[in-house]
Formats: sequence, structure tokens, C-alpha cells
Amino acid sequence: MADDNSYESMLCVKPEVHVYRIPPRASNRGYRAADWKLDEPAWSGRMKITAKGKLAYIKLEDKNTGELFAQAPVEQYPGCVVESVTDSSRYFVIRIEDGNGRHAFIGLGFGDRGDSFDFNVALQDHFKWVKQEGELAKQEASESTAPKLDLRFKEGQTIKISIGQNIKKKEAGGAKSRPMAMGLLPPPPAGKVGGVIPPSVEQPTVSTVQSTAASLLDFGSPGPSAPPSADVWGDFTSAGANSSKDAVQSGWVQFS
Repeated sequence: MADDNSYESMLCVKPEVHVYRIPPRASNRGYRAADWKLDEPAWSGRMKITAKGKLAYIKLEDKNTGELFAQAPVEQYPGCVVESVTDSSRYFVIRIEDGNGRHAFIGLGFGDRGDSFDFNVALQDHFKWVKQEGELAKQEASESTAPKLDLRFKEGQTIKISIGQNIKKKEAGGAKSRPMAMGLLPPPPAGKVGGVIPPSVEQPTVSTVQSTAASLLDFGSPGPSAPPSADVWGDFTSAGANSSKDAVQSGWVQFS
């Protein structure tokens, strides 16, 4: 790419613009396009916006021959070189220079609002790029002046990496006892292998049996109870003896 002083890029081209003579500004309130003779432009032709390095140039040329009528170098935007009027978005005031140190302010007007919008955006984009380039240059300059970190090995410097020891430590730490399988119970003690021990049953005492039988015999009797005999279970015993004899005669085995 050529040097910035010789390389010129095209930013915007509008085939028709109008130039007006403007009266001196009477106050600091700004310019008004209504004060110009909008029906009688001083010149009409083609406008180009070019960029060369950080500068932008507004060039007014003859639309047929391309002869330069005037140009305005722009160092920043918004700025004093290009100003918007207070009563319209299609008209601007620009400061032109002849290259000999002389300058003048003229009115610049567009027939369409879209053309004036493109004019405004072209200048904004250029100086936004100039700002980004300046910040990038400052960042590169600060990085070049900062001391750089030297990560290279010095002469005779070595490093040691112990890979096998780390693996052994990991395997030793990871070995754990396996838990007992679920659902398996330990074997019972040796004395209880033969079977299940039935629960102990206490034998009722004789007095308890006698009192229970007496209450059963006395239940529901209308008169006074007869004195108890020596053998309360006599009737039941005789009945049981007869039944056991019958069982022996019939061939059934008697279980005691």
C-alpha cells in the first residue's frame, strides 16, 4: 500500500449540490438557511468527499469537465469547517481554502434529504476510524515501551517432571476395601445351629388351676355351691379314661 501522503480514498460522491453566498453571522446563535437566497444559487455542480491520511476533503467540481471549483480540508467533524444550519437538515456552512492561506464561508445545499444524510455519515465514519487508529497506535506504543517478560530457559537451567510417582500415589489412595454384599447375613452361633429354640412356657400352679376350675363350675348355679370334693376333675378324668380305652380298642394310637 502506498504512503498515506499519496494514497487518497473516495468516501462519498453526490452528482448535484448548490452553493450560496451567505451573509456574515450577526450573533452566536448559528446560521439560518432562510436568510439565504435559496432560489438563486451562486454555483451548482458535483461534490466529492475524499480522505488522505487523517484529513478529509470536500471537493466541489464541475459536473461536465471535473474542474475544481473549491475545496474544504476537514481536520475534525463536527468542527468549525462544517456546521449545520439551525432551521434545516439539507443545508450546511463550509469553510473553503484556496491553498494560499485565504478562506471563505459558503452555504452548501442538497436537493434531497438522503444526500445530506450520506454527506453527514461519510464524515462521521471517517473520523471515527481516525479515532480508533489513534487509540490503537497509543496502545502499541505503550506495549513497546513496557518491559517484556523473558520466559526462556537460562543456560544450564532444567526442570524435573515426576509422572510415575504421581500415578503410584493416586493408585494407593484409590485402593479401598470393598463393602460386603447386600443381603448376606453372618452365620448363627454354633449352639443354635440345630433348630429354632421355642419360647419358654410357664406351667400354671395347682392353686391357679383349681381356682379357675371352681369358677367355671360355680358359674350360673342357682343355689349355694356344694362343698368342694377332693377331686374336682373327677368327672372329666372318668370321661377321659373311657375315651382312652375306646381308642385303644378301636386301634388308634394314644399319645400321652
